[in-house]
Amino acid sequence: MRHALLAATAALAFATLPATVFAQASAPADAQPVAMSASAQGSDRTGPNRLFTGEDLFDLALASDPQISPDGRTIAYVRRQNDIMTDRAVSSIWLIDVASGAETPFAGSDGAAFAPTWSPDGSRLAYVSTAGGSAQLWVKWLGSGEAVRLTGLPSSPSSIAWSPDGRSIAYTMTVDDSAPSLGSQPSNRPEGAEWADPLEITDLVNFRADGAGELTPGFEKVFVIPATGGAPRQLTFGRYNDTGPLSWSPDGSRIYFSANRQPNWQLDQVEGEVWAVDVASLALTRLTDRNGPDGGAQVSPDGRMVAYVGFDDAGRAYEQAELYVMNADGSNSRLVAPGWDREPADFHWAADSRSLYVQYDERGETYVARVGLDGSVQRVASGLSGGGLDRPYTGGSFSVSQDGTVAFTGGTAQRPADVQVTRRGSTRYLTDLNAGLRATKTLGEVREITVASSYDGQEIQGWLTLPPGYVDGTRVPMILEIHGGPNTAYGPHFSTDNQLYAAAGYAVLSANPRGSTSYGEAFAQEIDKDYPGHDYDD
Repeated sequence: MRHALLAATAALAFATLPATVFAQASAPADAQPVAMSASAQGSDRTGPNRLFTGEDLFDLALASDPQISPDGRTIAYVRRQNDIMTDRAVSSIWLIDVASGAETPFAGSDGAAFAPTWSPDGSRLAYVSTAGGSAQLWVKWLGSGEAVRLTGLPSSPSSIAWSPDGRSIAYTMTVDDSAPSLGSQPSNRPEGAEWADPLEITDLVNFRADGAGELTPGFEKVFVIPATGGAPRQLTFGRYNDTGPLSWSPDGSRIYFSANRQPNWQLDQVEGEVWAVDVASLALTRLTDRNGPDGGAQVSPDGRMVAYVGFDDAGRAYEQAELYVMNADGSNSRLVAPGWDREPADFHWAADSRSLYVQYDERGETYVARVGLDGSVQRVASGLSGGGLDRPYTGGSFSVSQDGTVAFTGGTAQRPADVQVTRRGSTRYLTDLNAGLRATKTLGEVREITVASSYDGQEIQGWLTLPPGYVDGTRVPMILEIHGGPNTAYGPHFSTDNQLYAAAGYAVLSANPRGSTSYGEAFAQEIDKDYPGHDYDD
């Protein structure tokens, strides 16, 4: 997918909502008032406030990054909450016994913990933790409960990947590339004087970003470290970004990654290719070579094929990525499911190396399908959620065990993401992180609506959040919540923003006008070189 204004601020439009609009809205079969917990800080009110308030944001918890063990018996996941004392998000790792649903805390009591990654035999978990100060790579043995910090890195590791024999761990990390200063401060600086830093020289096209300011100069590189500790070894070099996810060949000799190593990489930031680095010799091999971004490589369990996503760049504002496989040496690249008009958000190989589990969006909802190398598509999980809390974006994450059990984050428009598991067609929740809220807070009902565009009659889908206790036919003010991107999508997912507006007496319409994703590539491309355009009419 071509990058766009991913963090665009939603615009708000205000209107009076006539009763006829509500007549078009149909309530889902399981719609009911859902409660959310009161603030743990207490209240001096004479009675409980059943409306959702800003205080309740600190009581919400969200499940993310569920990682199921190779044998399918245990799930490690990240629990995210908001700290009322620092007004910052905090994260911890928890374990769930799949059979009983019992949860135990794993890491995060003395610092943020995230990115859990199972060893191939399921006896250890690697993860990143800020315990002790900065983000470092840790490993914990499940049998003994002992945890060891493996690294003392200058910046946070990411894209953690165990070697097939469990003896090494690969990761990526940003390597400093500080720019030289222009001149130096005079030597007669008075003691205690506060002077501006000297000017810096940069030859990077992208040296600052909206919302971040000046970027720390550096390039992402691939490293490997012994799984029992020792000195990290850098595998890739040069003024390029070598990014994950990382995938080892089954014999442990090569690691696959993504990079744009063209001489003009700064001027063509859509471009990218799949590369492999020889762990012993550091020799690099480029496996793809076309005008367009290829990446996300994952090696099949039998080592014969590599799956990846990409597209042929035609210079449009949005281009839909597709799923490909090629031989491990880069030959015989081909589409996995030609004609399947959906963009893969994530994927994992099945144990038999004959199919892949693929996450994708369709009409504002998120699913997992098993996609065969023969082009067959069979849906195996639905209701994925967890793109965030503030607005109802599509999202979620999943993992797969060797026996095909799928762990994923799922929720509804009135329930933040929890951990779910599906096995042999049976799906169940394993967590209910916000169960305590149901008895004290009533949320606004969310209804799906479809309307015909005023421009050409094309069907436009949206979701209407109603004030708690709304009576059909009553006229109330409406907020039109416009998603950013513009090539992204809303759906029936929990939104704190919409619920706060609804608690204040507003109806909130979250719509997917033309240009939104999850309706096929043609629909998303209707605003190409025409934005804003007929999406306004929608």
